[in-house]
Amino acid sequence: MTETISAIVVNFNAGSWLRECVDSLLKCPLVADIIVVDNASVDNSLDAVKHLPRLRIIQNTTNIGFAAACNIGLNQTHADYVLFLNPDCSFASGTLAQILDCMRNEESIGMAGGILINTDGSEQAGARRAVPTPWRSFVRAFGLARFSDRWPRLFFDYHLHKQPLPDYTIEVEAISGACMMVRRVAMQEVGEWDEGYFLHCEDLDWCMRFRQKGWKIAFVPSAKINHALGVCGRSRPVFVEWHKHKGMIRFYKKFFRHQYPGVLMGLVVVGVWLRFGLVAAYYSAKHAGRALGFRRG
Repeated sequence: MTETISAIVVNFNAGSWLRECVDSLLKCPLVADIIVVDNASVDNSLDAVKHLPRLRIIQNTTNIGFAAACNIGLNQTHADYVLFLNPDCSFASGTLAQILDCMRNEESIGMAGGILINTDGSEQAGARRAVPTPWRSFVRAFGLARFSDRWPRLFFDYHLHKQPLPDYTIEVEAISGACMMVRRVAMQEVGEWDEGYFLHCEDLDWCMRFRQKGWKIAFVPSAKINHALGVCGRSRPVFVEWHKHKGMIRFYKKFFRHQYPGVLMGLVVVGVWLRFGLVAAYYSAKHAGRALGFRRG
């Protein structure tokens, strides 16, 4: 089997995880080249990989965001398939072959990903999911998914990882940008990542646009990817949450504003920012508690 995959890794202070990620890619004979796009990291993560083979590093002078960095890497690739992989992801030999075989076997699949595994071995949310419409997000935020057994269509939980793991490849509405293999001809039709997102929701945006163009999205449960979730943003949780909620609003307005009356969409926006306020207050209190404990110690 010839080398047909270009891999793009967007790095931001991933530490030793970046080396583990790149090592996984180097062990895969299908990967023709690896492009690490660094968003102005200040740690030593690049030092451990800069001399490795089949690897190019593009260093941005500022953190331009995930989507913009992905596009920079994409414009440097030529393979028929492009893998977008987070720097805190790693996998065993043969994993990418399973995803690639799935796409080769059905030309209508424009995007595919595997199952994301937490450090404790459990399945992580996000690798297989339905699109989080404003209503579905409301259902999840207020715990209404517990009524899904009685009214499954009304109180549907978009996180599919709570459902039994299938033993075969299935079509889903969305996968995670943490590990996303994409067909080049599909990208050429759909377009690049939307750089209006800085961090989070850009993968959902791309999934929506792929499906709007008629491309299928596949989840390959046999392809296991270890994902140390949140490594790159662990030191700045409020910053991450700000862009996550900002991305949610952009996503809702872009794809659902014509389905929801103006007043209702306004309530959705207010709800998103109220949620951010609660999350930010939680992290601020947590940080203050740690600081107080440190001073007492």
